[in-house]
Amino acid sequence: MQQKGNIQIIEWEDLDKRKFYSFGVFMTMAIRATVYPATLIRTRLQVQKGKSLYAGTYDAFLKILRAEGLRGLYRGFMVNTFTLVSGQAYITTYELVRKYVSNYSKDNTLKSIVAGGSASLVAQSITVPIDVISQQLMMQGQGEHLSRFKTSSGARHPLSFGQSRDIIAQIFAADGIRGFYRGYVASLLTYIPNSAVWWPFYHFYAEQLSKMAPSDCPHLVLQAVAGPLAAATASTVTNPMDVVRARVQVEGRSSIFETFNQLIREEGFWGMTKGLSARIISSTPTAIVMVVGYETLKKLSLRPELVDSRHW
Repeated sequence: MQQKGNIQIIEWEDLDKRKFYSFGVFMTMAIRATVYPATLIRTRLQVQKGKSLYAGTYDAFLKILRAEGLRGLYRGFMVNTFTLVSGQAYITTYELVRKYVSNYSKDNTLKSIVAGGSASLVAQSITVPIDVISQQLMMQGQGEHLSRFKTSSGARHPLSFGQSRDIIAQIFAADGIRGFYRGYVASLLTYIPNSAVWWPFYHFYAEQLSKMAPSDCPHLVLQAVAGPLAAATASTVTNPMDVVRARVQVEGRSSIFETFNQLIREEGFWGMTKGLSARIISSTPTAIVMVVGYETLKKLSLRPELVDSRHW
């Protein structure tokens, strides 16, 4: 195992892969179910013009809950569960690339940047078609006038696959297969930097916290604090591109630069911060659950002979 400050990093070769993948599916599902409402709110905030529908994150939450109920906060969730595949692809790519880069450099920051960016590239190639469909479903109900497509089944069954079929058929009829990869470049420009920034900052914050905390402080506590700090940092850096990505995918735009320029012209600099608070709010529990879940997953997946070597 590599030592990073006082925090030991469990590497790929330390893991029992069978346990790692078995537990990983449940962890990923739990994370997505926890943060999905905030993701839906963020998408609606980013796509709306000015404050035409919602005044902010809390206002959006209350209005959706009153008008559409709890189910309204989970529009498109059934489709989004297919991103379990991309989640497993992400963590596998991250760990394998870290191992590969370690053959050339022992610098943890370099390994984190390269592995994080590579993992996001692989995951987004799987995720974008799912995101395109789920985002259109997110916009149904109060936000349907902002979407190119409407479901014939209305708002009565927001979790049903009937709405998904409607949206898939309309996307294919309008744009063909390319329609499911609308915003792919924008997604890469958003999530590759986000992932590449998150991992090194996560290790950096964990290391700094370990130096300030008492020696008997559980590492999992330090990591649970480091995760949201890294998420807030990465979200702030990449939010402008995330706003552009959401508009490209939902409004059907073809040009990233045109979308960016129009956003600046119509809404100014603050337009680039749209949905940032919702994104940080969603990324905070995501980061805590992900970090605690992922570090626990790796601990539980340690090869038996290494179990006692990990300070927890």
